[in-house]
Amino acid sequence: MRNPWRWLLGFNVLIIVISLVVKVAYDLPNLTYIHLLVDYHFGFAKRALIGELLSLFMSNVPPWMVFALGGTIIAITLALYLRLFAKTFGFSESSLPLFVLIFGSPFFFKNFVKCIGYFDIYGCALAIVLLLIPARSLAFVALATAGSVILILIHQIHMLLYIPTIAAIVIIRYVLVRPATPEQMWTALAFAALIPAAFLYVQFAGVMPVPQEEFKTYLTSRMNGHGLQSGALYYLFIWYQGVSDEVAGTWQQMRMNLVVSWFYVLLIVLHAPLAGYFKATIRAIASLRHRRIVLVLLGAITLGYTIIFVTVYDYARWVAAWGVCMILMLHAIRQLPGAANAPLIAPDDKRAFTFATVLTLLPRVGITRPF
Repeated sequence: MRNPWRWLLGFNVLIIVISLVVKVAYDLPNLTYIHLLVDYHFGFAKRALIGELLSLFMSNVPPWMVFALGGTIIAITLALYLRLFAKTFGFSESSLPLFVLIFGSPFFFKNFVKCIGYFDIYGCALAIVLLLIPARSLAFVALATAGSVILILIHQIHMLLYIPTIAAIVIIRYVLVRPATPEQMWTALAFAALIPAAFLYVQFAGVMPVPQEEFKTYLTSRMNGHGLQSGALYYLFIWYQGVSDEVAGTWQQMRMNLVVSWFYVLLIVLHAPLAGYFKATIRAIASLRHRRIVLVLLGAITLGYTIIFVTVYDYARWVAAWGVCMILMLHAIRQLPGAANAPLIAPDDKRAFTFATVLTLLPRVGITRPF
């Protein structure tokens, strides 16, 4: 077979297209639909920024808006990532195995299609933007801060989901690649302090201030299409529960989630060629200090996900998002002096091709549990 890596790439594209068609044709987006209905009608509320923006243009939100909005952000993020890969590695026969392993990973765009309508992808998109634009001034830090605050207004889970990775990108590109002055560092820290402040505000001030029946009546008036009413309105409790309620619900589900945890370990093992290249890239970094900082940053990102795991039980989503963050960090790390010297995965690497074939056949990770 002439250039089998291209065949694998084609199969991955086909799987994504089929998954998207099936998702749009058969999925009932109850949870994602109600998130588009909630706005600031009763005052500030968590997870309501997207709904508020939609309310400026439409009084009623049709269910197909979940797929229209979700499909648009997936397309934008894909375009941004293709530009990022071209900038970091270039598109050539030598970089094709690496691209297939990343693009074909069930952690990445395959799972974004499965989770279409969820807000996770907005954090990924911002991180890619920050990897693409110049990082030579405080405007870069200001954009990262403003974007992070917006992510928290969209969904506060971003505080641990993508913001640690965004912070790591800022540290690598703004502090390590082009060392900042002390004045710039202090200003950057002042910007960064706005992010936890926004999170605390959303977490404690974002509970819906009106009784559930009044909230339910308002959301019903915003619906366009009654097929999703009962299913979507079931999730009203989200805007009334606090952290303790989320933790209690997670631990009630813990046993069932731990039973399938072996699958996530298997998925990570299947990324062994990609992990090997990641390790080689870190080893190629010229500065020992930079290598140590990178390891600390990777540990901090993983710690954030550990906290998510004991708080919210959508484990399949979190494992996939952690994998995406590792991919984004690979792009950031490669900008450090010496990192680009790590040899790419060879096109004739049979072991890498075997692992890539298995990953290609996996359509996604899932949302709460595998598949």
